[in-house]
Amino acid sequence: MISLLLGIIYLSFISLGLPDALLGSAWPTMYGEFSVPVSYAGIISMIIALGTVVSSLQSDRLTRKLGTGKVTAISVAMTAAALFGFSFSHSFWMLCLWAIPYGLGAGSVDASLNNYVALHYESRHMSWLHCMWGVGASLGPYIMGFALTGGKTWNAGYRWIGMLQVVLTVILFLSLPMWKGRKAGEEQGKGEEADKILSLPEIIRIPGAKEVLICFFCYCAVEQTAGLWASSYLVLYKGMAAETAAGFASMFYIGITLGRAASGFMTMKFNDTQMIRLGLGTIALGIVVMLIPMGANLSVAGLILIGLGCAPVYPCVIHSTPAHFGADKSQAIIGVQMAMAYVGTCVMPPLFGIIANHISVALLPVYLLILLVLMTMMHEELNKKTKR
Repeated sequence: MISLLLGIIYLSFISLGLPDALLGSAWPTMYGEFSVPVSYAGIISMIIALGTVVSSLQSDRLTRKLGTGKVTAISVAMTAAALFGFSFSHSFWMLCLWAIPYGLGAGSVDASLNNYVALHYESRHMSWLHCMWGVGASLGPYIMGFALTGGKTWNAGYRWIGMLQVVLTVILFLSLPMWKGRKAGEEQGKGEEADKILSLPEIIRIPGAKEVLICFFCYCAVEQTAGLWASSYLVLYKGMAAETAAGFASMFYIGITLGRAASGFMTMKFNDTQMIRLGLGTIALGIVVMLIPMGANLSVAGLILIGLGCAPVYPCVIHSTPAHFGADKSQAIIGVQMAMAYVGTCVMPPLFGIIANHISVALLPVYLLILLVLMTMMHEELNKKTKR
């Protein structure tokens, strides 16, 4: 029963990744149909991100009330409905409308599932599960591309992904008895303290909370900034051809996905803190390689190293949360971590875009280094405050 439930959780993480890159892959064919500027993709993305932040902050309340199984099933159902809504949309305002349940469905399930895995499974499963998210994020654009090259429209791509989400929704509702009604905090008892829902100010006052939130913010900023601007850096600063740079830039994400697969095995020997330090050190090495004033191929090697370094950080920070703060507080902390993650991905990559536009794209490794230094400081301070 436990292994079957774990398999369903793995499917859920693939499902989480499936819609994430759909908008980017479909938008070049979408925006002309809606007669809007290409930049309007940012509006939809921001609506989705805002919904995700809101639902992440409510994940503790929802999970304590409904349990992880129901939260996951309802959230995936919302995402499926939003994907079908996208597929039948014929105006931009309808896309914006369906982006609301799209975002609300993503945030709470992400936080709730991550906390459930952190509480009930070993660190290796967290790494492999996030590797499965990468598989889903890669499959989404492939399915969309298959629809477009097969004579279908972008609507069909969204509809096909929506159908997969419906199938998963049915599986999740059928699996509800397997979750055994366990809610966050029950492992620590059912007293008043365990059942208390923490407000945002109360969460921030927990020793180490500010440090882990800043650490997580910086990590997501590093990952998204490197992923978004890698190709532009190689083209505009290193003089690489655009079509070549696009292929090489994708190796950053390949590094993350393969790195998380390898990290799962490494966690059998190293604990979460050691894995995070190893990841941060590898990111630092990648940045140093990018700073060496040599050819574009060396910068590509640096980007791959940064991707490999990013691999263990996200899953191990999440998995270590119950150990740092206790199972009764972990859902609340992880919910805010997810919110900080989306804030970091929304704010920091565009900020570098302003720097690149007004100063130089060559500052990318410097920008990443500043974020890495702050992340490392916050992680070490977290370990001191929580005595790890």
